[in-house]
Amino acid sequence: MTEKQFMEAVLDAARTFGWMAYHTFDSRRSTRGFPDLVMVKPPRVLFVECKSAKGRVTADQEEWLAALAGCEWPETYLWRPDDMSDIVALLSEGNAKVAV
Repeated sequence: MTEKQFMEAVLDAARTFGWMAYHTFDSRRSTRGFPDLVMVKPPRVLFVECKSAKGRVTADQEEWLAALAGCEWPETYLWRPDDMSDIVALLSEGNAKVAV
């Protein structure tokens, strides 16, 4: 599964369970490393980096996720296709977590 296909599957699951999701489709002029998705379903806010099974996380991406994880309210995740069952559980019930 490509990263694009995986991200579409995550977005489909998010919409199914009532999450609002934001993705910058052309990030060439954006700050490097910002997470792929910002997902909101009050009272929760998720910042998510999606990677293929073998996709590498850049130093800029690691820096953003670490900075966000250091804040009190957001949840940060690095998700891969193998995490899909846990992702669906998190989005549907909010009980399971796939940690960074």
